[in-house]
Amino acid sequence: MTPARLSALVLRSVDRAVDDGRLPAPSAALPDRVVVEAPPARGKGDYATAAPLRLAPSLHCAPGALARLLRAELAGVPGVGGVEVSGPGFLNVTLDAQGRTELVRTLAGDGTAQPSAHEAPAADIANWSAATGDDPAALAVRTEESSPLFRVQYACARAHALLRSGRELDVEAEAGAAGHAYAAPQERALLVLLADAARHLPSGQERSAARRLESVAEAFHRWSTTCPTLPLGDEKPGAAHRAGLALAEAVTAVLARGLSQLGVTAPVRV
Repeated sequence: MTPARLSALVLRSVDRAVDDGRLPAPSAALPDRVVVEAPPARGKGDYATAAPLRLAPSLHCAPGALARLLRAELAGVPGVGGVEVSGPGFLNVTLDAQGRTELVRTLAGDGTAQPSAHEAPAADIANWSAATGDDPAALAVRTEESSPLFRVQYACARAHALLRSGRELDVEAEAGAAGHAYAAPQERALLVLLADAARHLPSGQERSAARRLESVAEAFHRWSTTCPTLPLGDEKPGAAHRAGLALAEAVTAVLARGLSQLGVTAPVRV
């Protein structure tokens, strides 16, 4: 369940309610999409949207009433585990195991940008700095603490290293292997940030795009140090390892595409 898919479901639910008379016909054209993003407060679902607040004026109804209608519509959609109304008309959506597995599969399969075999440090620093305003001198210090650019590139390379190690151990990536639900807090946090970073941002929002990649890199570090991705010692490969490698595939795909859009190389090796 991607943000784009959830956006389409919200608008489709509104269209159905208008068609069957539960909502009045809109007085103005409704937008083609609504914003669905990571919730501002962790633990408040996987996605958040202010769609009821935005759509209510054109539909001549109270945002809260529209939010409750949409909650009922979305609650029965495959992949959605729960929907809560928050504040004057916000929706917090929690995915179920099917929805998160679908999301991992979609993100991992979106290989529109290929990783780079060789880095071009000078050009990478210049392009990242132009997009973010970060000090080039600080970016040239290649440590995770000093350089957000290096932090993102390092995460991309480390995710590739996990996949290589998996292949060497004959562990294949498999989204949702044996019903793996991606329910651990670190998995859920990483997945929702990946979905947020994968959203298309129009020209002029390069700084926001870069900061989203930083958030992914930080969440990847927390996840990779706490959740099993590769078997240790004499441990036999299991479903959790295959599911974890699928999440690592999603990390490489999202970071590679995001870095490419900023004119920055996406390394495959640390």
